[in-house]
Amino acid sequence: MARPAGRPRTFDRHKALCQAMDLFWQYGYEATSLSMLKAHMGNISSPSFYAAFGSKEQLFLEAFQGYMATHGQASALLYDDSVPPLQAIENVLRQSARAQTQAQHPKGCFVVLATATCAPEHQHLQARLAQQRAETFAGFERCIERAIALKQLPQDTNVTTFATLFNGFLLSISSMAQDGTPLANIDNALSELLKILKPPA
Repeated sequence: MARPAGRPRTFDRHKALCQAMDLFWQYGYEATSLSMLKAHMGNISSPSFYAAFGSKEQLFLEAFQGYMATHGQASALLYDDSVPPLQAIENVLRQSARAQTQAQHPKGCFVVLATATCAPEHQHLQARLAQQRAETFAGFERCIERAIALKQLPQDTNVTTFATLFNGFLLSISSMAQDGTPLANIDNALSELLKILKPPA
């Protein structure tokens, strides 16, 4: 939809959105105030903010979608049938570890951290990110089921247990990244974890 005629916008909307995403990512939805957002987005005025983004909540949801389309896109591999299922699991975990430990942006995962604490009136935002995490868990289940069907895992493999194991490791990367755990240490731990997918010698 075209922006109504009037005073031209004096800031880069995409850049401002990325700056807002970093704030929500680092501090969470609750702790990120409107004044912080406006200052970090180039000291934009309140009228410019509301004209461009509608509200803090709408901005947050747009920032979340932006995160999933960029930094969070690795989880889409769990639903990509062109990638062998066990390889997809490894790729998602390694790519996520690499992305979450980079210095160019806040450490950890937006989907895990941004609504870790929320007031009751914002629990619908918490539920939206929980839904995304549930989709990732379902993706791990899907890969395990595919691997069983392809005889890459035993028929008696417990799908839920394995999915919980890998999803739990994925969620833990956020804490390790924020604590400064070196990527090499996370990768080494992941290599040990992935041994459960290999048949005994």
